[in-house]
Amino acid sequence: MSTQFTFRLEKSLKFKGLDSNTLASALPEPTAKVDEVKPSLYQTGSQIPGRSTIKENISMILNALPEGVKLVAASKGRTAQEISEAIEAGVKILGANYVQEAESFCQATGEKTEWHFIGHLQKNKVKKAVEIFDMIETVDSVEIAQEVDKRCGQVSKVMQVLIEINSGEEEQKFGVHPEDAERLIREISQLQNVKVMGLMTMGPRFGNPEDSRPYFVETRRLFEKIKLLNLPGVEMRCLSMGMTNSYKVALEEGANVVRIGTKIFGERNYAKEAQDDKS
Repeated sequence: MSTQFTFRLEKSLKFKGLDSNTLASALPEPTAKVDEVKPSLYQTGSQIPGRSTIKENISMILNALPEGVKLVAASKGRTAQEISEAIEAGVKILGANYVQEAESFCQATGEKTEWHFIGHLQKNKVKKAVEIFDMIETVDSVEIAQEVDKRCGQVSKVMQVLIEINSGEEEQKFGVHPEDAERLIREISQLQNVKVMGLMTMGPRFGNPEDSRPYFVETRRLFEKIKLLNLPGVEMRCLSMGMTNSYKVALEEGANVVRIGTKIFGERNYAKEAQDDKS
């Protein structure tokens, strides 16, 4: 497979419907093999029962994750009690989609833990975000990075960030297109109070987890390419890929940060969330 391989969404769509032999020849070699990940992650019957506790769920996930992989517990739509239980069970990093939600959790739990912002960050929320979060995983523009830099300068803080990659170039998703990522990272690397630590991408939220693989393959290739550039002020350490539905595939393709919510806390009340979003 040529090192100049690039993936675009229209190509990924062609993967669907191919027989297994054709698909195998079309995809590059995975960067990791399934059997290199702890077997319990893939064994039949390893799915977490619906009645298992948050503590049991977290224990199972942490024991199954390969060494060096960080778990971000996605807190969207959860209660302060659930967040406290997750922290007590061993979660070291919490991820929040909304600034105000993370703020309320911090006030309610009083727990000391690392917070990552994993939602779409609006410019008018940056000031508060800088106060709360240890990392922002979803920077996708110079404008947002500059606002983070300005607000961090006011409080003498350097914010670690990941660049969100729209690896499928989907109009409905946020993130920078792969071909624009290097330029964006070079610009952001000039900022004094922002430090690029790697890349983040979103695969399909539902459906067959294998549908996420091309997205992860492309983001890993981009990660390795930028890492080789040795850009000043850039440390390509974190590759954040995969959620409850797709994190096993993401691990095969080199993720060292996974964002998991449902597998820890159970299904969310999507109808309620939709109503809350409208209010």
